Amino acid sequence: MLSKAKIKYIRSLELKKNRKEERAFVAEGPKLVGDLEGHFPCRILVGLPEWLAAHPHFQAQEVVEATPDELSKASLLKTPQEVMAVFELPDGEDGGAPDEELCLALDDVQDPGNLGTIIRLADWFGIRHIYCSLHTVDAFGPKTVQATMGALARVRLHYVPLADWLRRLDGSVPVYGTFLRGENIYGQELSASGVIVMGNEGNGISTEVERLVSRRLYIPSYPPGQETSESLNVAMATAVVCAEFRRRQR
Repeated sequence: MLSKAKIKYIRSLELKKNRKEERAFVAEGPKLVGDLEGHFPCRILVGLPEWLAAHPHFQAQEVVEATPDELSKASLLKTPQEVMAVFELPDGEDGGAPDEELCLALDDVQDPGNLGTIIRLADWFGIRHIYCSLHTVDAFGPKTVQATMGALARVRLHYVPLADWLRRLDGSVPVYGTFLRGENIYGQELSASGVIVMGNEGNGISTEVERLVSRRLYIPSYPPGQETSESLNVAMATAVVCAEFRRRQR
């Protein structure tokens, strides 16, 4: 039985301040919960009896059988799943410099779905680290967690004062940024390591961070000169940029 107190506790983790205080976040659905197992300690596993019976070796501090109605009351989703879990947040890291590899930096990305998709893209393209400005949306909010489709298990998120972090790199690696006015990405030399900065959905890369970008890139529309959408969604642009960087390394 899933008690009212536990339902209240799980639902409280929808808020960032509670996730921070409890050092915990919620994941829902068989695939997502299964993907995160072993990567984040699981405090509470809540599932229908048949799901729990089919997964007897799942490692959790507490396992709770629940009815569909109880899962529905605890769920943070519009469509409740047959299993949900409370995982521990990873320990904070100091956001050290990238070690001869490609990484992403996000300058105030605000939409949870965009961030979740970017994390999933990073996983697909073998990018292990994402450095987020302090005002970027929380990666462990329920909407973002669901959108990652389990990629959080393999991609590390670092929340840092982004401009200060870039200054500390002190030119040791190239810093690429995407702009509406820049050099055509398809004609530029792209390195196997460095930082790719992606900006806010409405305002792009901030002025302070822009000053620290050493290579300005532009994704051209097609055909040249024809009227098109004003810009690409930040997650779409991230996909195009990451794909081009990785294509060069084949």
